[in-house]
Amino acid sequence: METLLLGLFCIFATVGCIAVLLPYWIGAAKSRGIVGADMNKHDRRKVSEAGGITVVLAIVFGLTSLIFIKSFILRTETNLIFIFGVLATVLLAGFLGFVDDVLGWKKGISALQKIMLTVPIALPLVVLNVAHSTIDIPLFGIVNFGLLYPLVLVPVAIIGAANGFNLVAGYNGLEAGLGAIILGSLGIVAYFNGLNWLALVCFIAVAALIGFLLFNFCPARVFPGDSLTYPIGALIAVVAILGNMEKIALLMFGLYFIDIVLYWGRACILNKLKDVEAFAHVNPDNSLEQPYDRWYDSTHIALSVLKRLKRKVFEQDIVLFMWFVQAVICLFVLRFIWIGGWL
Repeated sequence: METLLLGLFCIFATVGCIAVLLPYWIGAAKSRGIVGADMNKHDRRKVSEAGGITVVLAIVFGLTSLIFIKSFILRTETNLIFIFGVLATVLLAGFLGFVDDVLGWKKGISALQKIMLTVPIALPLVVLNVAHSTIDIPLFGIVNFGLLYPLVLVPVAIIGAANGFNLVAGYNGLEAGLGAIILGSLGIVAYFNGLNWLALVCFIAVAALIGFLLFNFCPARVFPGDSLTYPIGALIAVVAILGNMEKIALLMFGLYFIDIVLYWGRACILNKLKDVEAFAHVNPDNSLEQPYDRWYDSTHIALSVLKRLKRKVFEQDIVLFMWFVQAVICLFVLRFIWIGGWL
């Protein structure tokens, strides 16, 4: 009962925080010109950008509430160093993403330079060395990587997830919804593995993302930006590392690997890496059509599938379809991979 009350308090604190901050940010961003065009709307309406910073602050507030209760009320230091590691990672990722959104790094630097600028996101878990160093690899068994794990594998995982989470994006509500589904699924695994504190971290993040979705789903009043994709991607990696769920998280990231193959593989072959985007061609009634004669993104596949089922496809149809696919992937992993004992 004590654990349940603690969890509910932290989750309500998180929801309350984003409920206060997000409407304020929407108005402040518009007044200061921090806006972007809604590319899947025919009128290209201007929408407040970088709203993900409110998700970061809400998660930080929820985690800080958890730390406060554990320190001053429960008088326990159990798992505090892990929670501080998560907190520092989310803050760093959110800060770098926000700077990217506001200063526009993504418009003036190469993809490799952008990835290198996210290296600091991995530092908290590296310097704390709070993770295990062994991984159960199929066909090889349990392998102890020693110092290679915290110094190499952990940074690669966190930096890769922070940047990779931005691949399936560009539609109202898509990023936040996918993040909530993945983190919610990892939270379930953590809970049933006895890692209640890590499950609570996941559910705090899910609460913040759901609160954000109320303003981000079609038609969006705010965009997430890298302020959201960096910290949520990094958080997924951190949860997987701290919970020894690396393989489960990799499988749940299936949609993102599909995008890597579609975008990088096909675009590089056709020498159109800088020209292709996930956005669809928009009709005057806001229905969507394929932007290219080939698929370069998983959303293009979703649009093709939906066009076979209905005459007109709108942005929310694609978003809901992508959520459904991600939920099916996570359910498959939970049912057949985790519970089935395949991993």
